Amino acid sequence: MASKTQSAERKARIEEMRRAERARERRSRIITISASALVVAALIGSGVYLLNKESDKKEAREAAAKAPVKDEKSWDAKKLGRNHVTETVSYPMTPPVGGDHNQVWMNCDGDVYKEEIPKVNAVHSLEHGAVWVTYNDKADDADVKALGEKVGKTTYSLMSPLKEQKGALMLSAWGKQITVDSATDPRVDQFFTKYVQGSQTPEPGAACTGGMGTQ
Repeated sequence: MASKTQSAERKARIEEMRRAERARERRSRIITISASALVVAALIGSGVYLLNKESDKKEAREAAAKAPVKDEKSWDAKKLGRNHVTETVSYPMTPPVGGDHNQVWMNCDGDVYKEEIPKVNAVHSLEHGAVWVTYNDKADDADVKALGEKVGKTTYSLMSPLKEQKGALMLSAWGKQITVDSATDPRVDQFFTKYVQGSQTPEPGAACTGGMGTQ
């Protein structure tokens, strides 16, 4: 009789242990599923956030591209010569923003030149959609350094000194030009956003590498 009672007790304990194990497994599955759902939700939320952020950036770029740049000077792009010439060209503005030019462009793949460069080659770079940053002896060294760093990170841009220009810091694109007070002037970013391969570009997509002055 005692043996039967002990056997029944063992079976009961075993069954109780099995029920407890099944309960633990259910809890583990619930925890795993809940955690997975949280991870998925977080990933979806992160993806939506990144998409919205990128969309906001795109809208900001489009808005900057449409907005006029304060105190910007403009020339009729269609009236600027585009012939290839071998001789020096006398441009009506300094720096030039277009006109006849040498058949070889200046490298404008974020190139920062420490010496003056030929205008006839730089103008060809503008024709390809580059922004040309220039400065004279009145420019602050910190501004020159900051603008050089920006150019160095921006394809379709170049920078060089130009002693004869009136403004200390100037930015030029094909048919467009501004003079800024410092590298932190908000018009610097606006000008880059609007005119690096912008709608004013006569030859969009043309190369900015393989030209003159490879660094």
